[in-house]
Amino acid sequence: MNGVRSQESEESEEESMEEGRKMRVVVVGCGIAGAAAGYELARSGVDVVLVDSRNPGRATSAGAGIICPWSSGVEDEDWYRMALAGTEFYEELRAALAADGESEFGYRRTGSLLLVDEAESTEALARVAERAEKSPLAGEVELVSARRAREMFPPLAHDGPAIHIPGGARLDGRSVREAMCRAAQRHGARFVEGTATILADGAVRGVRVDDVFFGADAVVVAAGAWAPRLLEPLGVHVRVAPQRGQIMHLRLPGVDTVNWPVVLPRSKHYLLAFDDSRVVVGATREDDTGFDHRITAAGVAEVLSEALSVAPGLADATHVETRIGFRPVGPDVKPLLGEVPQVPGLVVVNGLGASGLMIGPYVGTVAARLARGADAGIDLTPYDPLR
Repeated sequence: MNGVRSQESEESEEESMEEGRKMRVVVVGCGIAGAAAGYELARSGVDVVLVDSRNPGRATSAGAGIICPWSSGVEDEDWYRMALAGTEFYEELRAALAADGESEFGYRRTGSLLLVDEAESTEALARVAERAEKSPLAGEVELVSARRAREMFPPLAHDGPAIHIPGGARLDGRSVREAMCRAAQRHGARFVEGTATILADGAVRGVRVDDVFFGADAVVVAAGAWAPRLLEPLGVHVRVAPQRGQIMHLRLPGVDTVNWPVVLPRSKHYLLAFDDSRVVVGATREDDTGFDHRITAAGVAEVLSEALSVAPGLADATHVETRIGFRPVGPDVKPLLGEVPQVPGLVVVNGLGASGLMIGPYVGTVAARLARGADAGIDLTPYDPLR
């Protein structure tokens, strides 16, 4: 409960204060944003404790990992600013992780194909090209024929043009999270598994994990869809709800899928390929399901129907697995990011929705800067976590 500390907690805190001459930050939640926050803090010389509850359905583990902000139909400029920053940040992150011995986490710039029809192709190309011209990472955007699109992604049956964006990339969410966690640990970060309770008395005091208390100068809450129940005892209300996503992994044995581009149909579904003859298709966007962690008949039917309508060549693929993730969806498309004024030392990063893997490492890094009192590097006014 807010402001309540046991005698054991007092002793643990006093011990940590004697031992630790440097700042300590506890990060609650080890999805992609939390892992990034922990990594940034550890690299900065902060004493970091990363707490993970291992709840089933972490969005990071289920997400597709599409990095292509230029093709998005989202018109919110504040969201796009964050999405572009997140995309560009991957270059810095990859270099940092490589220096820390983590050179492979499924990231590959394979390009993206935005499927369009003839009637909308000119307008769509102009919209994507306008964004791409301001972003060197996007590459030279062009309109390609249906035949060329099928050559690039053979299972397709699209009979219209497609917009090819060379800079589009994909990554494996689980792998990048684990790479950041390992790298953070090399820099001294500690990992604790259990249920967290944030303790505050005017300002943040620390976090109790089950029966162990960790005193802290600041706490970063990166708990995704589970954050509201963690913050409510502090009187902090974040407007985040779980949105269930079911995503399917297929395999085409013996087929080289390494360089297949990400395919973005005219719906909210997608297809992307990885190096092991695997094609990922999805995903559902199911509201009002709570934390019901089940694969459903309707979800499987929706994912397969959408995928096979665009790429019937996948009909003979082997089903490998279906993953479920609970996207933390906020009041709008923008992330919830910033300090909580009424609880000094508390930083929230949440509400990433379907953009989690694209912007997660960047917003996690920004949250880390806030926690250690550094400049955020971006105007956070539009991303108020309590809006």
